[in-house]
Amino acid sequence: MAEGGEREELLSPSPVSPAKRLCSWPSPQAHHPRGSPGAASGGVGGVGGSCLAPGARPHLQPESLLDCAAKTVAEKWAYERVEERFERIPEPVQRRIVYWSFPRNEREICMYSSFQYRGGPGAGALGGAAGASPAEEGPPPPPGAAAPTSSAPGAAAAGASPGLGAAAGAAGGGGEGLPFRRGIRLLDSGSVENVLQVGFHLSGTVTEAATTSEPAVTYKVAISFDRCKITSVTCGCGNKDIFYCAHVVALSLYRIRKPDQVKLRLPISETLFQMNRDQLQKFIQYLITAHHTEVLPTAQKLADEILSSNSEINQVNGAPDPTAGASIDDENCWHLDEEQVKEQVKLFLSQGGYYGSGKQLNSMFAKVREMLRMRDSNGARMLTLITEQFMADPRLTLWRQQGTSMTDKCRQLWDELGALWVCIILNPHCKLEEKSCWLQQLQKWSDLDVCPLEDGNYGHELPNITNALPQNASHSPDSLSRPRRTVFTRAIEGRELHWQDSHLQRIISSDIYTAPACQQESERLLFNSQGQPLWLEHVPTACARVDALRSHGYPKEALRLTVAIINTLRLQQQRQLEIYKHQKKELLQRGTTTITNLEGWVGHPLDPIGCLFLTLTEACRLNDDGYLEVSGTGVNMNESRPPVYQHVPVATGCPNSHESFLSLALEVALMGMGQQRVMPEGLYAQDKVCRNEEQLLSRLQELQLDDELVQTLQKQCILLLEGGPFSGLGEVIHRESVPMHTFAKYLFSALLPHDPDLSYKLALRAMRLPVLENSTSTGDTSHPHHMVSVVPSRYPRWFTLGHLESQQCELASTMLTAAKGDTLRLRTILEAIQKHIHSSSLIFKLAQDAFKIATPTDSSTDSTLLNVALELGLQVMRMTLSTLNWRRREMVRWLVTCATEVGVRALVSILQSWYTLFTPTEATSIVAATAVSHTTILRLSLDYPQREELASCARTLALQCAMKDPQSCALSALTLCEKDHIAFEAAYQIAIDAATGGMTHSQLFTIARYMELRGYPLRAFKLASLAMSHLNLAYNQDTHPAINDVLWACALSHSLGKNELAALIPLVVKSVHCATVLSDILRRCTVTAPGLAGIPGRRSSGKLMSTDKAPLRQLLDATINAYINTTHSRLTHISPRHYGEFIEFLSKARETFLLPQDGHLQFAQFIDNLKQIYKGKKKLMLLVRERFG
Repeated sequence: MAEGGEREELLSPSPVSPAKRLCSWPSPQAHHPRGSPGAASGGVGGVGGSCLAPGARPHLQPESLLDCAAKTVAEKWAYERVEERFERIPEPVQRRIVYWSFPRNEREICMYSSFQYRGGPGAGALGGAAGASPAEEGPPPPPGAAAPTSSAPGAAAAGASPGLGAAAGAAGGGGEGLPFRRGIRLLDSGSVENVLQVGFHLSGTVTEAATTSEPAVTYKVAISFDRCKITSVTCGCGNKDIFYCAHVVALSLYRIRKPDQVKLRLPISETLFQMNRDQLQKFIQYLITAHHTEVLPTAQKLADEILSSNSEINQVNGAPDPTAGASIDDENCWHLDEEQVKEQVKLFLSQGGYYGSGKQLNSMFAKVREMLRMRDSNGARMLTLITEQFMADPRLTLWRQQGTSMTDKCRQLWDELGALWVCIILNPHCKLEEKSCWLQQLQKWSDLDVCPLEDGNYGHELPNITNALPQNASHSPDSLSRPRRTVFTRAIEGRELHWQDSHLQRIISSDIYTAPACQQESERLLFNSQGQPLWLEHVPTACARVDALRSHGYPKEALRLTVAIINTLRLQQQRQLEIYKHQKKELLQRGTTTITNLEGWVGHPLDPIGCLFLTLTEACRLNDDGYLEVSGTGVNMNESRPPVYQHVPVATGCPNSHESFLSLALEVALMGMGQQRVMPEGLYAQDKVCRNEEQLLSRLQELQLDDELVQTLQKQCILLLEGGPFSGLGEVIHRESVPMHTFAKYLFSALLPHDPDLSYKLALRAMRLPVLENSTSTGDTSHPHHMVSVVPSRYPRWFTLGHLESQQCELASTMLTAAKGDTLRLRTILEAIQKHIHSSSLIFKLAQDAFKIATPTDSSTDSTLLNVALELGLQVMRMTLSTLNWRRREMVRWLVTCATEVGVRALVSILQSWYTLFTPTEATSIVAATAVSHTTILRLSLDYPQREELASCARTLALQCAMKDPQSCALSALTLCEKDHIAFEAAYQIAIDAATGGMTHSQLFTIARYMELRGYPLRAFKLASLAMSHLNLAYNQDTHPAINDVLWACALSHSLGKNELAALIPLVVKSVHCATVLSDILRRCTVTAPGLAGIPGRRSSGKLMSTDKAPLRQLLDATINAYINTTHSRLTHISPRHYGEFIEFLSKARETFLLPQDGHLQFAQFIDNLKQIYKGKKKLMLLVRERFG
């Protein structure tokens, strides 16, 4: 369908093609097969002929017998067959056949010029027999299935009103740039001119109007057609695409809407036959003259061949005529540019999901379904081309070699590809030869090593538990021989399915098919107690039949089979209930059950529930063509509008039945999603279950629940609750059953306004997550590394466990929100949360949600829900107390905030039971500190007794925490106990007792500084002395963070007096070996007199201390020794770039050496020793001599 695809080849002379069949002429004695010139009045050479025959009837009058016959012949028979069948065809008959051979349905033009055409439920019927083979060329459809019929005279007439085109155009999508939309605008603006129909060939010109940047351009367009299908198109625009360009659309719609304005001529061979020799020669010479640059070489070549008696051209009777229609042997199908299809698919695949390529490929799949619905043979043809490119995707080999899995988007595309092939194989009106050919090709693809497996990367390891056919049920699910199943396996298994079963034929052929009055024994299983027919087949397989009927344009037949399947499912549900009633007591005692459904319908490759639901809802969808409008500037808003449904009664043979298709749709969706099924193996299969469930729920949410639907909902929910092991909401389920949280959330929200008791009962039942509950650890399960320990050894694991737990949390949050203000229900929900949710992070989220709902900004607080939030928060504290959680600090702060909102009793409670909720550090630094803060007191408006009670609890907590973890809590305990002397003394004693144990020097220095700040200098000195005994500073640690603490301790002791300084200096000398730090201490001690702190009972002498006397003499000697030792250490591995820094270090050392009276002699001796010992370092020693002599 190239817009300009192969125009050069098509316009140039070419060998005889199917579109240019040979037209022979008789000898002079024979009759002219199409009528002699004298046999028909007004020969084709006449001027001014038009598509409207001279005897055409006015509008709205009955069609003539000629037109009725010509329409049928034009649609069903190749024109060559007409010529062979009749010796003489009158010219009026020829004209009407040629006239009616052009496509009459604008929807078909739209289908081939737009990705986004959205055919409604009746699209297949409206399409008529667009792609069906002529009735006489293939086997008829199955009895009861609608045979391909021609379009209705009113809808398909060539003179149909533009309204149909408008509707189809709007249905083509919202984009104004789509070819169909643009074609309509070109037609409406009068851009189509020079339209001429010669036989089965239509030509014309289409002019694109000038724009600000481009001049007006006129394109030549040519269209060939046969049997109401366009068989080839050429356009001068040069665009290459899968679908027709806007210019082809404009010309086609012109021919459909304005047939009376199109000049009509019979095939050119008829005109040439009426010319004599002179006329023919004149005709040829004028033609060559008009186009001598293009056709002269070809004309001369043909002339040479004709004049040569032995040439190949003279061995053939007749000559080709491009306007004479197709031959009998030509395949009758719409023009599809196969090369463009391949190129487009290849391009989209190469983009790997980027730039919207996945959406484009899905659009191509939707186009295939649309073609199938219109019964267009190009549907299977296009799918074959797409599949070839998918199989040629180089990533398949790469993924296989690397052992990696394909992306989720790519897997979804392959799934849709496999489902479409199932539809093709189950086509109810396909020929056996076609089906055999497709099966051979599918088997060939399936045998390739790179062909994707049906269940992801686990195809060689998994049991075959999802048989598409009952014939394959002989394979045991537990069998070790697991056949390789590819995405095409289900389609290949469809080879055994047929439509010849008499019961099936009666089901799909009649709405009133019921059980006969006198039933045979074998017939009793085929009907239910009301006499309605059942279809006892593997459910996904039966649904695949429905999908095939629906996809191939048999909506009524699909509906009938759907109703039979639902009646079968109902009967099975009733029998399962009866079985459960007999086993209920035993199962409840055991508390567990076996797997009842090995094959889940949700997430199944054939999507059986989605198929039934769509089939039923399409029948109830209001026809929205009425409000679709197309204009030059209008925008189609249909895509954003939700669908509108109405109840359509089910036509059955039972007079008491008042069901509608809409209620059946709801019922079957609930039955399918409520099925208890085991979690499939593999990440992709598990993810597909979740994704399919969400898709079904989004469709359910489009239904507006009226009284009838609510009754259906209530009835089915009760059955699900009573369904035992066959229902995912039954009392007893298998531990590896797929959870029902997402489904139950929908049911809860839908039922709540109508039946609150049932909605809560159902949601509470669905809260369970057996795979965790049967082997739950007490630790936190909010992190992935906990999954292995929580889920028992099983291959493969529950890869979607995190998602399932989040859905469980969403269900609980929904219930909490709805139950606000209801104490009893909130308590029940809280118990369910505490029992079933095992992730601390999710419980914390629920607590936060409950807190937000309970404390709205614009209304009063809900105390009941607030207490639930607090309870959940306390559970989170207990769950995460002994585990690592990066949000723990946030959780603790939130809990204190929540307790504050609840009231003073809640704060007192968490303070008194802190050891079960918090670590000592959290309890003192966050909980107690916040509880006694000024902000909390103001927030709660506490009186004095309440404040005292709270403070007393905080002090008790502080002392308990300090005893348990003095290193971390001593300081916080002192702070909290400041206002109570007894408690403060106790906290101080705890700190002193711990100082000799495990407390570090930094912790002790911090407490000591605090004591000084609070006015206890002697206690601060004692703690500083203890801290000094824990410290050790090496000679090279002149940037150690404890230096400031050492200087502060020395300053404190100096300010207290000579005795305290004398007590500290030995500790300093023992702990500090860094010369620069010692010299700094020495300098500070000699600047001022000791004892300036002004402690009561002590008197300062006011004299400066001498370095020659104790206690500074000991510090001086230690400082000098530190300089000497540091000097030797540095010279051991000094480099030239550090020489300057070393000289500065010696300068500082000299300042210290010179403090005593004989210091200059000591320093000189020290320098001499250096020169002697390190004389090998000549450059360094030279620098030493220059500075120090």
